Amino acid sequence: MSSTATRATTADPIYHQPMAERPVYATGMLLDAQDFLDEQTYHRGRLARALAFVAGGGTLAGLRVVHQPSVEASEGGPGEDDDVAARPEEIRVEAGLALDRLGRLIELPRAACLRVARWFEAERARNGGDGLLQAAYTTPERFLSARAVAEAAMPGAVPVPARAVVADVLLRFVACPRGLSPAFAAGPFDALNAVSVSRLRDAHELHLVPRAGLDDDFNGLPLRAGATTLPGETEAEALAREAAMDNPAANADERRAALQDAVLHGYARSDDGAPEPGPEHAVGVDPSAVFIARVLIPVDASDASVRNGDAVLVDNFARRFLPGAGLLSRWNGL
Repeated sequence: MSSTATRATTADPIYHQPMAERPVYATGMLLDAQDFLDEQTYHRGRLARALAFVAGGGTLAGLRVVHQPSVEASEGGPGEDDDVAARPEEIRVEAGLALDRLGRLIELPRAACLRVARWFEAERARNGGDGLLQAAYTTPERFLSARAVAEAAMPGAVPVPARAVVADVLLRFVACPRGLSPAFAAGPFDALNAVSVSRLRDAHELHLVPRAGLDDDFNGLPLRAGATTLPGETEAEALAREAAMDNPAANADERRAALQDAVLHGYARSDDGAPEPGPEHAVGVDPSAVFIARVLIPVDASDASVRNGDAVLVDNFARRFLPGAGLLSRWNGL
């Protein structure tokens, strides 16, 4: 488990995207731990910076999100399968690999789960359930991807509920201390058995975040790659320009110009280097976290703090996908 300190955004120097400075060594130079940390930060930072701009934050492989209903315990009878253990209702994130918005790799080597009932009860207890009330919407299909809406209309599929709490699944990079090694005691101590953390494992945190403030003009989903508004350009003009990149039948010169503009205006860096929140980041959410799915949790028509028992709908298709070169070649018929 990571500590509160290692889960803080400031725990990783990459978070503020430090300027590229390489340690320089000389024979006879005195070195301390900070020199070796700076060496790691330089190489990690250059790799993360390259990945952030070459690919951007999103899903590289796996990380499919599914809803698993609760299962009651049962005993297997004669000629039947073994006993079935009870299982609570869960949002399950399958193993996979993602890039966060800073270019850091986040890997789930095995599936991870979020317990829906526990999360719902915690949200209902927080501020009198205001978060659930503000994140509950009628006609919530407005906030789903087109593919999720189409699949929900198919026979046997989980339908779009009439009213639901809209919540997003986000994946966040954290470092977990692993292992202790003997070390000289630091500070005003006189210890003969002092130890220090000897390894940091690149790990993850999963968050299920209720989404308030959505409407027909703001769906809170990640922006598409290259989304930007040029100086002096209206939002409508920006959308029309970007649409040319999505349309293979559009004028070749217009598509080329849209791509060039996206590159020329694609560099962004805040004063302190920290990432700016995207539309997918609610207030208080780490802006480096990567969005992987949206879920609709059905609630009572008159009381958003009461579940109505229908299945949770999961939208896996509103995220940003980062297919590898081999997949892109095949998709283009090469």
